[in-house]
Amino acid sequence: MLTTLYWFTQDLRLDDNPALTRAAQSDALLCVYCVNRRWFNPHRYHISAMGTHRWHFLQQSLEALSTALAALNQHLYIEYGYPEQQLISLIARHKIKRLVCSRQFGSDERKVLRFLAERFPALEIEEVDSATLFDKQQLPMASSDLLKGFTPFRQQAELLSVPPPAQTPMSLPRPVLRSVPAPTLPTWIPGSYRRPDASQSRFSIAAIGGGEPAGKQHLHEYFSGTLPSSYKDVRNELDGWTSSSKLSPWLNHGCLSPRRVTQVLQQYEKTHGQNESTRWLFFELLWREYFQWLALAQGDRLYALKGLADKPQHGCLHPERYQKWCHGNTPWPLVNACMRQLKETGYLSNRGRQIAASCFINELAMDWRYGAAWFEHQLIDYDVASNWGNWQYIAGVGVDPRGGRHFDIEKQTALYDADRAYINRWAPDAPELALDSVDAADWPIA
Repeated sequence: MLTTLYWFTQDLRLDDNPALTRAAQSDALLCVYCVNRRWFNPHRYHISAMGTHRWHFLQQSLEALSTALAALNQHLYIEYGYPEQQLISLIARHKIKRLVCSRQFGSDERKVLRFLAERFPALEIEEVDSATLFDKQQLPMASSDLLKGFTPFRQQAELLSVPPPAQTPMSLPRPVLRSVPAPTLPTWIPGSYRRPDASQSRFSIAAIGGGEPAGKQHLHEYFSGTLPSSYKDVRNELDGWTSSSKLSPWLNHGCLSPRRVTQVLQQYEKTHGQNESTRWLFFELLWREYFQWLALAQGDRLYALKGLADKPQHGCLHPERYQKWCHGNTPWPLVNACMRQLKETGYLSNRGRQIAASCFINELAMDWRYGAAWFEHQLIDYDVASNWGNWQYIAGVGVDPRGGRHFDIEKQTALYDADRAYINRWAPDAPELALDSVDAADWPIA
């Protein structure tokens, strides 16, 4: 009798889930998701990793996954605590011989797997590529080649065939547990996280909600019209529901697979024709793909101040500047609007993210990692590889051949918010404060 523990992570779906398919090749199956206590405690950068927007989206996604598994006579067992401790307890208690999960790209997540391998030398651990377009063995380049930049990766990746997505399983092995008690939130999850987010409108991500059914519905609606054919024309807009696909929250939680999105995109092109915009949508999926494999190649360097750069980077944490940036009280109205939208909704356009990050690094001259950590806390679509990789890119410590990006805030305002509609919506009353009232040591500036 082979009993398998399937550790759900960023793959909260049944459709096109190769890791679940692999795990189902057993006699009994224990499906587990671990809510990490570390997410809610301030750590590296004095802010918790998990904010309320992403937490509520995650809860909705787990509820949807639990319902889908129940329809196949399976249970989702949700553990609260430290993943390595919870998994050790389950492996020992149920005499688990095999653990299957989707490939982990962040070094913190990979440490859990190494810990389990050391604790249980006989445990068979299988990582399956469920969150990417390509399987690891498909990649024609070595890990070191990824450090050369995105363009060489894209040129080779475009020659590859994306594997077809797998269908939703019709059955699963018998559950290890006959029943699972209703999860009770532990007291270490702050009370502010127990209140649901108020959606901004029916066109907000929060209004649609997390989970595979919601993701599939949004995927269908986006490709049912002609929006993909004009994506490139509107993708730099700062606001608006139709200015981008808005698929990232469901992709990054694993409620949708990138292979399924690619298949739907290809079907759309057969019906409506391929153009620069539809090609650009796939281009964006390749950027996401690249950051996953780059994060895997970097390991802990993804969080290092100098990243992949040869020279140490200068940067500090100026408490007053940091707080003004986080809450949208800087001398730059456009940045204020970006940061207030992020805080209120958990979402910010790609253009807005670049402008806000450039301001943090260049105008405020602060350690880029604290900005990346604030985005991690706030973003509903947070992904470890994309978030930290993009911040490295802007800071000039990643793979940008230009050595970083500095966006002229006044020019960006003239280009993308000339009528100040975006500023007036999100930060109409934000005062244009002086940059500093105290110095870095909190001494008043005369």
